[in-house]
Amino acid sequence: MNFIKNSWMGFLLSGSLILISFVLFSYSYIQTGSILKYGIDFTGGTLLELETHGEDSGEKFLTYFQDKEHLSPVISETDNNTHIVKMKDITEEEHVFIITELKSLYPKLEEKRFLVIGPAVGKTMKQKAYTALIIALISIVLYIAYAFSEVQKIFSSWKFGFSAIVALMHDVIITVGIFSFLGMAYGVEVDALFITALLTLMGFSVHDTIVVFDRLRENTKNARSKDDMENIANASVQQTLMRSINTSISTLFPLVALFFLGAESIQMFIFALIIGIVVGTYSSIFLAIPILIKWHDE
Repeated sequence: MNFIKNSWMGFLLSGSLILISFVLFSYSYIQTGSILKYGIDFTGGTLLELETHGEDSGEKFLTYFQDKEHLSPVISETDNNTHIVKMKDITEEEHVFIITELKSLYPKLEEKRFLVIGPAVGKTMKQKAYTALIIALISIVLYIAYAFSEVQKIFSSWKFGFSAIVALMHDVIITVGIFSFLGMAYGVEVDALFITALLTLMGFSVHDTIVVFDRLRENTKNARSKDDMENIANASVQQTLMRSINTSISTLFPLVALFFLGAESIQMFIFALIIGIVVGTYSSIFLAIPILIKWHDE
C-alpha cells in the first residue's frame, strides 16, 4: 500500500472522528456545562474506602447508597470485600451517620480511608492537569525539532515537531471524545488517573512517531527529487510498519487482561490506555508522515 498517495483515506477517517468528537464536546457542554464528567479529584467531594471483611457486600451495599441519591454516590469495587464510594461533600455528622448505619448492616465494617476534597482544591488540580498537558506538548515539539535538526536542508526540523503534535492532538481529541460520550451515556467520570493515561499515551504515540521519523531521516540521504521523497517516505512507513504493529499488540495483551481481570477502580484508566495505543499506532502510520510530506510539498 502506498501510504502517501492514499493519505486522503487517513485524513478522511481522522477528520470524521475529530468532527464527531467535537460534536460530542458541544453536546456535552450544552447539557452539563463541561465536555467531560469530572470526578471528585477535579470537582471536590468525599471519598470513602470501606471493607466488609468477608461479609456479603453486594446488593445491600448498593441498595444503601441508592437511597442516598442526593449525594450522587459512585461506587467502585476494588475486590470482593472492598468498595470505594465517591460522592458530594458531606459534613462530619453525615459521615458518622453513614458509618453508623453501615456498621448496623456490616458489624465487621472497617473504614480504611476517608478523604474530603474541597472545590477550590479540585479546581487547582484541574488547572495543574491542563498545565501538565500543555507543558508536555511544548516539550515534545522542542525535543523533536532539536533531534531532527540535522535534516534541516531537506525538512525544517520544526515541521517534524509540529507534524508529530498534530498527530498527537488527534490521539488526545479522539480519546477525550470517547470519554465524553461515556460520561454522557454511562456516567463515566474522569479523575487524576485519566490525566495520567493521557500523558502516557502521548509518550507512547510520540515514541512510535519518532521511530518512523528516524527511519525517514536515514532514508532521505538518498532523496533527489520530490517524487523520490514521496517514495522514500512510503518506504520508511513500510519498513517500520510491522515493528509498530507488533509493539502495540504486545502492549495491548496485558492491558486487555488487566481491563477484564483487574480492579474496577483502574478499569477506565486501562481503557484510556487501550484507546490511546490503538489510535496512536494508527496516527503514527497514517497521519504523521503524510502530514510531514504534504507540508514539505507545499
